[in-house]
Amino acid sequence: MPYFLCRLAAEDGSVVSQTQLASSRQECQKHFEERGYCVLSVKLDWKRISVPAFPFEKKIKDKDFIMFNQELVALIKAGYPILKCLEVISSRMKNIHIKELLMKIEKEIRGGRSLSEAFAPFEKNFSRVYIASLVAGERSGNLAGTISRYIDYARVISETKSRIKSALTYPTLLLLFSFFLLAILLNFILPRFSIFYTGFESELPGITRSLMAFSHAVRANFPLLIALVFLLFIIYFQMKRHETTHVLIDRIKLKIPYGGSIWIESSVSIVCRTLSLLLEAGITLLHAVGIANKAVPNSFLIKRMESIPESIQQGESLSEALSRTGFFPVLSLDMIRIGETSANLEGMLSDVAEFYDGRIQRKIDTFVSLIEPVVIIFMGLIIAAMLLSVYLPIFNIIRVVR
Repeated sequence: MPYFLCRLAAEDGSVVSQTQLASSRQECQKHFEERGYCVLSVKLDWKRISVPAFPFEKKIKDKDFIMFNQELVALIKAGYPILKCLEVISSRMKNIHIKELLMKIEKEIRGGRSLSEAFAPFEKNFSRVYIASLVAGERSGNLAGTISRYIDYARVISETKSRIKSALTYPTLLLLFSFFLLAILLNFILPRFSIFYTGFESELPGITRSLMAFSHAVRANFPLLIALVFLLFIIYFQMKRHETTHVLIDRIKLKIPYGGSIWIESSVSIVCRTLSLLLEAGITLLHAVGIANKAVPNSFLIKRMESIPESIQQGESLSEALSRTGFFPVLSLDMIRIGETSANLEGMLSDVAEFYDGRIQRKIDTFVSLIEPVVIIFMGLIIAAMLLSVYLPIFNIIRVVR
């Protein structure tokens, strides 16, 4: 959605210029005419043309969506109607993707839809949990309280994701730096040594010859390697579109040593936290379980949980239905069973989520403390290979000259 630069004549005769985000010139003109302006001209604002997002960049970031909901809660508590809340937030929203979303939602609400119905078509931009929270808030008449609980839920989920990303950042940077050094050695340093060394009647050391052969092979087949990587990239994303392949990839992820247990416990935490939020908001257990299943970030585990609503319909308890999935730890099932018998299921589900969040954090800390020495040793081996491949020929030259 582009920005338009408009010249407007106000009722007092003054001429002003304003920018407005709109899908077309006609919509932009209509927007200002409804507010009593005489529109003199409408043209694209080239200074505010947005740069397209990277393919992997998330358009609506978690922190921006949380901030939007915080402002929404504050305005609702202040007594503003929903439409006015959206207009106020949209007018000062900097994230263009959320601004576009809010403008579409405003249009839906003006057409007679409720807030949850207006957000429903854009579910892929956030989550089904948010839509369910809005529905529960509208039914209970406590929309601000329900959204506040969702904010707490979203903040915890976002912090967990951030911890995992930050834990992987340092080792990833070290590995990239190691490969960067290796590329410099193979493409710039060793070829010059080879030219220099040919003037002496001596054979290059084995490690230097091996690295040189590798360097020549990479440079000779570089276009082919780029084409192969590009082809694999396309095949991977084509395969991910198929549900069966996506499930298989997520199943393989769970087999990764140490990482698999983190994914499983993270899924357990998300399911329990989502169920706790929805049950507190007044959603029935059967409906809440169906929504919580979709909140899990692993397709294979979602498949394992598809039978839970049917099991509950047949009279099984939540703990019995969860035990059939095969990945819920015994401790979590025992805690949920206690919550069911004590009529405090929402509170116990929240406790289970807190417990596994703590375990995940400790595992991440342990993972970081283990991976850092491994990466440093790997870098040391690369640097040692570099030094040997450079200095051994020098020692040989000195020996030949003598």
